[in-house]
Parts: sequence; C-alpha cells; structure tokens
Amino acid sequence: MKLSRRDWHKLTFGGLASTVFRLAQQRVDAQSTYNGVLIGMQSYSFRDMSLDQGIAAMIELGITSCELWEGHVEPRELYHPDNREHLRRWRTMTPLGYFRDIRNKFDRAGIELSAYNQSFKDHFSDDEIERGFEITQTLGAPAITSSAQMSVVPRIAQVAERLGVPVAMHNHSRVDSDEFSSPAHFDEAIRLGGAAPIAVNLDIGHMVAANHDPLAYLQANYQRVVTLHLKDRLRDQGPNVPWGEGDAPIRETLLLLQQEQWNIPANIEYEYSGSDTMTELRRCIDFCKEVLSLSLINISEPTRRTPISD
Repeated sequence: MKLSRRDWHKLTFGGLASTVFRLAQQRVDAQSTYNGVLIGMQSYSFRDMSLDQGIAAMIELGITSCELWEGHVEPRELYHPDNREHLRRWRTMTPLGYFRDIRNKFDRAGIELSAYNQSFKDHFSDDEIERGFEITQTLGAPAITSSAQMSVVPRIAQVAERLGVPVAMHNHSRVDSDEFSSPAHFDEAIRLGGAAPIAVNLDIGHMVAANHDPLAYLQANYQRVVTLHLKDRLRDQGPNVPWGEGDAPIRETLLLLQQEQWNIPANIEYEYSGSDTMTELRRCIDFCKEVLSLSLINISEPTRRTPISD
C-alpha cells in the first residue's frame, strides 16, 4: 500500500503504528494475539533453520505474525565479503516471482508479515536500496525494519517518501555515531528523513544494554514505533540472557501494550544461549501468555520479573 505525503503527515500526528497497521495490514484476528497483544516472531529466531523449517516451526508454536529476516530470503552463502558483488547482483536481478513464492508460503501457512527486515548499509548501491522496497512490496509486508547506518538514512528516505513505505530503524547497543544505540539516534534519523516515513523498530533488550530506558521511550514515542523486539539483556553491554534474568522490562512492556491498546506487534527475537530453539521459544511464548493472562486478574499489582523455569 502506498501513502501520499498528506497521509504520512496524518500518520505522524495521529499515531504511526496504529494507523499504518490498520490501513496497510488489514489483518484478521490472529491466533497469537493474547488478551489484546499481538505476539509475533522475528524469523532470525530460526536462524538455525531454513525458511520452510521456520514457517513449520511457527505453525507448531501457534504464531501467526512474522517479521521476516533477510537471511531467510537471500542466499546466506553470499554474505561472505568475497561474495559482495554476487549478492548485489542477486538482489537486483532475481525475478520478483521468487519473492511472490515466499509470500504464498506465508499465505498458505496463515502467517501475516508485519515487516521485511532489510538492513541497508552505506555500501548498498541506490539500486539495492530501491530493490529492497520493491521486494518488501512484493512480499506484501507493510513496512521495512532495518539495522541501517545513519549515513544511509537520506538515501533510504528518498525512496521511502516516494513509495510511502515506512522504514523502521533498529537499534543495537554498540555506541557509534553511525549506528543506532540511543533515543537521540532515532531522533536524528527522523530529522534527516524529513517528510519521509522514517520510524522505529525498538529492541528493548539492546536499549537496556546501552543503558537507556526502552519503556520510557515507548511511552513517549509509541506513534513512531512500528514493531518491537522482545529480548532480555543485562545493562552495561551485558549479554543476552533467558527471559526474566536480565534488566529488560519485558513484562512491563507487554502490560503497557495491553493497557494502552497500542497496535504494535511484539516480536520475539531469540538470541540467548539455550537448550534448543523450539524449547526456548516455547518458554518465551509461555512467558508472554502468563504475563498477559495474570494481568487480567489484578492489573494494578506491581510487576516483578521472574526467571522462566523448566
């Protein structure tokens, strides 16, 4: 779906996330919506699986919303630096039918795509950036999430404004002027984007590890947040840890989404070291279900993080 500049300004002042997803996704009630909160999956969580295996895993887990990682679309063997030009040609020359086939796989599985994760870097050519948008539209995803660099934002913004496709910048914890690690970086990208639909893919674990408050950021900027990444990490650049053992406010974030009824997909991104992918993802999903069901009993009680146990 394309948005005019007038529509984009309405989104900016009227609530980006809720309006984008109401207009662009038009999704039915999802099985993985628990008491008003859509729990989705970043397919990077299945990085040890093929695309078909990841889709089968989501069906088994009852997940009906996915943020599709580029590594499940592009040939991963081309990610080696020696293959950079081969990857560039693959991106710009692969027939769109390849991506329509991927969309059909998700349609048959009953899984909606909340976004396509294409991480634009400064070494991307203009043709590669343009193609990323074209792929996103072919996949039927309403937005792009991107671990981009600040230096490439102006080029991203030109295409985003012309096509009306929101691009949500993803934060990490590494402090660097060309990377996204703080609320100030998000603000700068939005300023550089001008009238373009530059948005936010807020990773609460990485923001905590960079010693910022993701809950406060979400409360103040929810209109700009298109998707969330749920993970747990320790402060001061601490490692990824099992949910409930770190400093990320996963429980509080879920309750805030529920209380405010913000239409923002909360996507699980499994990154900590665990027993096996499916076991750990079931634990993460159970964590979400428990928080959202317990909140109906007494939503005013103070929230406490508890480790997920076997």
